[in-house]
Amino acid sequence: MKLVKANDKILRTPTKPFDFSNPPTDPTQLALELTNTMASKMGMGLSAPQVGLPYSVCVVGNPTDPDSAVALFNPKIVNYSDEKETMEENNLTFPGLFIKIKRSKSVRVRYANANGETQTVKFDGVTARLIQQQIDHLDGFLYTSRANAYHKQQALKQQKKLNLQRKKNAQAAIS
Repeated sequence: MKLVKANDKILRTPTKPFDFSNPPTDPTQLALELTNTMASKMGMGLSAPQVGLPYSVCVVGNPTDPDSAVALFNPKIVNYSDEKETMEENNLTFPGLFIKIKRSKSVRVRYANANGETQTVKFDGVTARLIQQQIDHLDGFLYTSRANAYHKQQALKQQKKLNLQRKKNAQAAIS
């Protein structure tokens, strides 16, 4: 699977629910392919729209331990904690763009697993943050629009610096 470009309109389009009664693709295979793509890019979360698929499916987990990944089909957050936290987030669609974003510290999520079995689970910390970001993707909402103007401006400046440094490093490696 390949990541779509940041300007692809699928990223701003709400997804369709995954239909287990008439699956558009094998759900277990889809979960595995999303997980493998996420891990190969060293990401901690990946949604179907990020690879050009219009389905309400995402995965989150440790890229160095793909077996730890959780696939969420048709996820809905049913409860957000009142306690919020601001942290830097990154996204595979926007490499090198680290933006401070305020999100709930924990969430309760109702979703189906790859077998179509519905469950409701509470997630905390980084996992809760990752799930919130992935569900934003499924709703056609990018993390860049969650940031306040100041944090977004700072992140774009830092991204420019990183890109210049990468370019210098690449030229030095060629020389």
